[in-house]
Amino acid sequence: MRQIIDLNNFADGGVAEKVNIELQKILENIADPNTDPKKTRKVTVSITLKANDKRNLVDVSVEARSTIAPPKSIETALIIDRDTDGSVTGAELKSGVPGQMYVDNHGEVLDDKGQPAPDEEAPLKQKVVQFSK
Repeated sequence: MRQIIDLNNFADGGVAEKVNIELQKILENIADPNTDPKKTRKVTVSITLKANDKRNLVDVSVEARSTIAPPKSIETALIIDRDTDGSVTGAELKSGVPGQMYVDNHGEVLDDKGQPAPDEEAPLKQKVVQFSK
């Protein structure tokens, strides 16, 4: 089969340029750590031809599109509870286990919703007793 057009030079190199632009988008999407590297990406090139009434001239339109991977979803958990009025409410679970307190990166003790933990009663202060030897 003989070659009708050279896609590298077709439309003054515009076809190759469009494909390269879409390939660049895909490569950037693959390099993005917020996307799944195993998802497939695709470049689609569409060449549309429309002839005139005499059939001696054809208008050509070339379109290139890329299909990229969406960003990964972000997951969390909500604690479901009721407020003082009895209405259902929710708060993000920060500790990993409902009802469990945790220490944040700044050393502050927080409840399971990430709020400062209520102060516990101060322990009784007792004198240290010295034992004789």
